[in-house]
Amino acid sequence: MIRNYFKLAWRNIKKDKFFSFINIMGLSIGLTCCMLIAFFIMHEYSYDSYHKNGDRVYQLGTDFMDDGKETRKANTAAPIAGMMQQDFPEIEATARMMNLWRDDKTLFQLIDKTGNTKSFYEKGGYLADSSIFQILTFDFIEGNREKALDQPNSITISDEIAAKLFGKEPALDKTIHISSSTQGDHDYKITGVYKKLTAATHLNASFIMSFAGGEMNEFANDDPSPVNNNMFYSYLLLKKTANPKQLEAKFPAFVQAHIGEQLKGMGRKRNYFITPVKDIHLAGITDNFTTGGSKTTLFILASIAILTLLIACINFMNLSTAGSAKRAAEVGVRKVLGAQKNSLLWQFLGESMFMTFIALIIAFGLTYLLLPLFESVAGNSIQLQASQVYMLGIAFVVLALVTGLLAGSYPAFYLSSFKPIKVLKGKFSNSLAAVSLRKGMVVFQFIISVALIIASIVIADQMKFMRSKQLGFQKDQQLVIPLRTGTAKSVMPALRSELVKHADVKSAGAAMAYPGIFHPQDWSMYKEGQTKAESKKIYINLVDDQYMHTLDFKLIAGRLFSQDFPADTLTRFVINEEAVKQFGFHSAEEAVGKWLAFNVDGEPQKFTVIGVVKDFNFKDLRESIEPFAFRLDNNADFNYLVVNLSTHDPKKSLASIGQTWKKLNPNEPFEYSFLDLDFQSNYESETRQASLINYFTLIAIIISCLGLFGLASFTAEQRTKEIGIRKVLGATVSRLVALLSADFLKLVAVAVLIASPLAWYFMNKWLQHFAYRTIITWKVFAFTSLLAILIAFITISYQAIKTSLANPIKNLRTE
Repeated sequence: MIRNYFKLAWRNIKKDKFFSFINIMGLSIGLTCCMLIAFFIMHEYSYDSYHKNGDRVYQLGTDFMDDGKETRKANTAAPIAGMMQQDFPEIEATARMMNLWRDDKTLFQLIDKTGNTKSFYEKGGYLADSSIFQILTFDFIEGNREKALDQPNSITISDEIAAKLFGKEPALDKTIHISSSTQGDHDYKITGVYKKLTAATHLNASFIMSFAGGEMNEFANDDPSPVNNNMFYSYLLLKKTANPKQLEAKFPAFVQAHIGEQLKGMGRKRNYFITPVKDIHLAGITDNFTTGGSKTTLFILASIAILTLLIACINFMNLSTAGSAKRAAEVGVRKVLGAQKNSLLWQFLGESMFMTFIALIIAFGLTYLLLPLFESVAGNSIQLQASQVYMLGIAFVVLALVTGLLAGSYPAFYLSSFKPIKVLKGKFSNSLAAVSLRKGMVVFQFIISVALIIASIVIADQMKFMRSKQLGFQKDQQLVIPLRTGTAKSVMPALRSELVKHADVKSAGAAMAYPGIFHPQDWSMYKEGQTKAESKKIYINLVDDQYMHTLDFKLIAGRLFSQDFPADTLTRFVINEEAVKQFGFHSAEEAVGKWLAFNVDGEPQKFTVIGVVKDFNFKDLRESIEPFAFRLDNNADFNYLVVNLSTHDPKKSLASIGQTWKKLNPNEPFEYSFLDLDFQSNYESETRQASLINYFTLIAIIISCLGLFGLASFTAEQRTKEIGIRKVLGATVSRLVALLSADFLKLVAVAVLIASPLAWYFMNKWLQHFAYRTIITWKVFAFTSLLAILIAFITISYQAIKTSLANPIKNLRTE
């Protein structure tokens, strides 16, 4: 019996190739979307699942409650983890880590046997306690994991770096020279080699160095402050019997006992929390090692996958019920010959499932072909274990079964319920309920499509707004040269002097940080006439006297740093407007000449304000502007040199600048970036999200149009003779096209009216994540309405025009 059902299904597919093609392709595309998105979601939830003790490993984070604003971050002060281990018996072990925060690249140098220097930059460097390898899992192939970082100036590296340095020779116990902005320039002994991590992780560690022996030793091992220098990442290994929630509940008392008085004196509040290592990637915590994923994005993508598949199912149901007249005689004859309703029901469900499994096979092929493109758009290499792929395969076979039942259920019940007498007497017609349902499903399809179009336009407008917004400084034509090593820092004054002689260089200035990158230094300060308890946070950037001129910050009161004023020293500030406001000055002019201070051993360390600049975005546009101060030090070991180019031929300028670099610093590769592109890289996740939504919006529109095209074809076929009569009576082609298109365009218009307020509500909520955002205007909805109607009209018009141009004599000859 089942074999017979499949035979009948195959015959019907071949008999009506056009509608079968639309149904199968619609389902194939819908299933492909679901598969790609399912792969991505499973990948996002598989982060850090490989750790041996993963169910007991937690990352310690800090809730900063400063100036009435609460911020949840992944970092802590250096002593906190150790203090907690002493206080809480639930904690078995702790370890601290720190990324090389000033620049994510470090110079490796090796002098080979011939005396040649091998130099290259590496990303993914970290500092850590030796106990990190007891808590997090690394697959060591050389060295002792438990003692690898015990000694000062020791380093563990990935097998990939070991191959770059030594080829196939063992790397253990060999010495290399490391130059890092964080640790300085030192020789390091290789005490371990581990396999490069290929699994999804929040910690892409290419190499890990010991805290001891470098510039961070003081902060990591000698700094007693449990409040300041919150730039460490602490991991806790809990005992098997420990209850994480009960442990976390003890943290407020811990804070009060150890740092309560100190925080009170600073006018701040603080608490701690723990995050399971497996949840770090999607926890939504800021300032972690890597940018985490977004549960909101995953929810959006999952919703799109479900809605896309639902659109395909609606197409199937619409076209099956619309084409019921063709199957009516078959049903009538079979019922007369004794077929029961149940057997007819299973036949039609079998046909539906047969088509669905054909679609599933096509979808598997499309997914295989499109996965590399999807990974490129998503910006992530999807890495799943064989067992996970196998599970997904089974899940999609089940999904195909459910989809077939869902898509075929209404047509099956509808067709199997025909009355044979009416059908065989030719009195069959589509019921009003069936027609109304088809119209309702067309509206639903286009509600989804229109909402996705609006979302795409709003996201594109926000991306354009962020690219074009004036940031308060000159961001274009600004070349950023990172100074990663002691040698690069020492030659910076000579490099700057040489570069400003170039005809295509306007100016050059150095600083510890520049707008758009992570800025770790902030102080708690109070203004003249206030006390320490009234302190507020202000970000500090150490600069030379040319930096502010190079980036063209807009002065509104006082003056900028200048060589003409010898009194401009480390105790001088240039602040922004927000600092004027937050510290309670009535105007920028009033702030000039006043001091800001923090206490050292009970005495105020004062910094005089000599100028005020207009507010500028030193963070990305998701965050509002905060108090900021520039501090002068022409002799500092700066991290970056910013060069303002005047040329429109950057290749020529870069070649010339590269030659100057090589002359002064021959053993280091010349690397650079452009400030505007660096700033835009902060929105990489939003850009990827926009691309994904754009692609899936296009797919949803294609599936909707496939269904609409099929329905239009069916409607035109049903009204062929009516069109012939109208043409004979003098109807023009344009009037006939309007007649055939009007009903469908009305449905699209209804969909636009319903989708517009829904899309406005959700996209307005999405925009709230940005401190600076575009406005959703009526133009978005006007453009979307016209676009949706145009797409629908183009889809319908081909079949409408074809039918209207047909020879009426041929259409009426059968009457």
